[in-house]
Amino acid sequence: MSNKRKKYSAQFKLERVLETIKNDNITEISRKYDINVNLICNWKKRLLNQGAGIFETSLDQEKKQLKGKIGQLEQMIGKKEVELNVLKNFSDFYGSQNTT
Repeated sequence: MSNKRKKYSAQFKLERVLETIKNDNITEISRKYDINVNLICNWKKRLLNQGAGIFETSLDQEKKQLKGKIGQLEQMIGKKEVELNVLKNFSDFYGSQNTT
């Protein structure tokens, strides 16, 4: 006996969730399409949790990624500034030791 899981497209999942919302009867949709009720509930939860993310454009997503990258680069710059200051302090300290 093979235990292959059925794979459903994103469009199919969306249509089934919308159908359950319209009909307000998950059990009926489950029977109609031979899909486990829990699976449909999970799809519905994901849809509700991701809400606005579903409608984001690729530009919105790219903007988020770029903001994240900017934040990382700012942190790196901050660390490098600290390192430079430490090196400058060591250099100044050893420079003053050699002149005395």
